[in-house]
Amino acid sequence: MIPDLPKPVDIAVPLFVAAILAEMWIVQRRNRAAYEPRDTLTSLILGFGNTVAGAMTAGAAGAVAMWTYEYRLVTIGWTWWAWITAFVAYDLSYYWAHRAGHRIRWFWASHVIHHSSQHYNLSTALRQTWTGFIGLSFIFSMPLFFLGFHPAMIAFCAGLNLIYQFWIHTEAIDRMPRWFEWMFNTPSHHRVHHATNPRYLDANYAGVFMLWDRMFGSFTPEDDVDPIRYGLVRQLGSFNILWAATHEWVGIARDLRRAPWQAKLGYIVMPPGWSHDGSRDTSDSIKARWRDREQPRGESRSPMPEAAE
Repeated sequence: MIPDLPKPVDIAVPLFVAAILAEMWIVQRRNRAAYEPRDTLTSLILGFGNTVAGAMTAGAAGAVAMWTYEYRLVTIGWTWWAWITAFVAYDLSYYWAHRAGHRIRWFWASHVIHHSSQHYNLSTALRQTWTGFIGLSFIFSMPLFFLGFHPAMIAFCAGLNLIYQFWIHTEAIDRMPRWFEWMFNTPSHHRVHHATNPRYLDANYAGVFMLWDRMFGSFTPEDDVDPIRYGLVRQLGSFNILWAATHEWVGIARDLRRAPWQAKLGYIVMPPGWSHDGSRDTSDSIKARWRDREQPRGESRSPMPEAAE
């Protein structure tokens, strides 16, 4: 029997609003630049649009999930250990979905909205995509249904995962205790993820457990000697809501129209910034130049994590 599960994010919305107001009051006393009214309003409207878009596509996403579940290898029940396993398994699938969201342009076109603010505060956490279903990131959860986790269980765990990630979008918290920083995603780790500094590109994709970044070579710590700059490598430069939600899709369409036939697929599946003639910068090339500048002559380079926008 399928339990009647609440939607965690819907329950948490009043807490999100209260936390944003509290942070706004606290940080504005120290740094008036932390919140910019137009930027905050853009984040809130994009968050509302994400809710509407999610409601419009929930039926189709649920149908895909249930279709996959029909072909499951086993049936995993609703026992306590199944919930823990599902939460950890979803977080791992989120890591790979998030990593793909930075390394494959099609996925990036949907995810880029979340990175388009040049400010970093709790309202930024609400700046979410309107095109998630088109972006297809839900395919990373499909193996969990095939393994036997019920879609309702995974949806509930996804909601908890999203709630956890809300509080890490802040500069009001410096560092957590060392053991916590090692195991879990924190404001410090996620500030790195939102940075445009070459040192920090393509790092810290975790949702809850920083263990995945440590395991798969994408972890980079925050370094106080390199203060973080937020936003995009090529800043959006606009508070236009529709442009924020669709600009990368527009860019893909333009590139596909202009590119030679043999290069068209690359503008979909290669990293953001890729071009068939090498005329643009990817985060890989930006980071490579930074390494060359930082590395003393004659000294061997230490391996660095792979890059993303």
